[in-house]
Amino acid sequence: MTLSFFDQFMSPTLLGIPLIALALTLPWILLPQPSSRWMNNRLLTLQSWFIRQFTQQIFLPVNIPGHKWAILLTSLMLFLISLNMLGLLPYTFTPTTQLSLNMAFAVPLWLATVIIGLRNQPTHALGHLLPEGTPTLLIPVLIIIETISLFIRPLALGVRLTANLTAGHLLIQLIATAAFVLLPIMPTTAILTSILLFLLTLLEVAVAMIQAYVFVLLLSLYLQENV
Repeated sequence: MTLSFFDQFMSPTLLGIPLIALALTLPWILLPQPSSRWMNNRLLTLQSWFIRQFTQQIFLPVNIPGHKWAILLTSLMLFLISLNMLGLLPYTFTPTTQLSLNMAFAVPLWLATVIIGLRNQPTHALGHLLPEGTPTLLIPVLIIIETISLFIRPLALGVRLTANLTAGHLLIQLIATAAFVLLPIMPTTAILTSILLFLLTLLEVAVAMIQAYVFVLLLSLYLQENV
């Protein structure tokens, strides 16, 4: 029986039990644990350097009150990048290709930034719905448009991450299937296709890291608007 290309995005099960919980837990098990020693090994030193550089880069434009989110957003970044990278291994499942999971990350964090803005500075937060100097006739239309754009933000976060990872996985599977089919017929073309597949895999590794960074970066920008 020929399987659909989209079967790779189905949550795997074992004896009827979904294994997505195991896929979500695995990245935390693989991360090296902090050590109480004065001198760390190379892996811990590299991990600490990466976390420090990322935190500085993300929170550079954010005000001091928004730095309370550093642990949350840094942990989210490490979690997403681990899930995206592990999903590129053979016979693995990528949880971040599920829109429901990405929306579960995007909606609460976006809503938290909006609530913080409404609580700390309601006038400034509501002022984003109406730009200064707007003609009187355009005021109702602009308020509706800005309100819709505000509520579309979490959807854009989730859909962007889902679409990029899904498209990359589908393209890799299509090219791999083509190379496998062409190998006995046209070996030269199959080898060239395999080279293209290798380059595409490298590109997908970059996409997996960039999409996790973009997800957290946009959340930090939403936080900056409301802090």
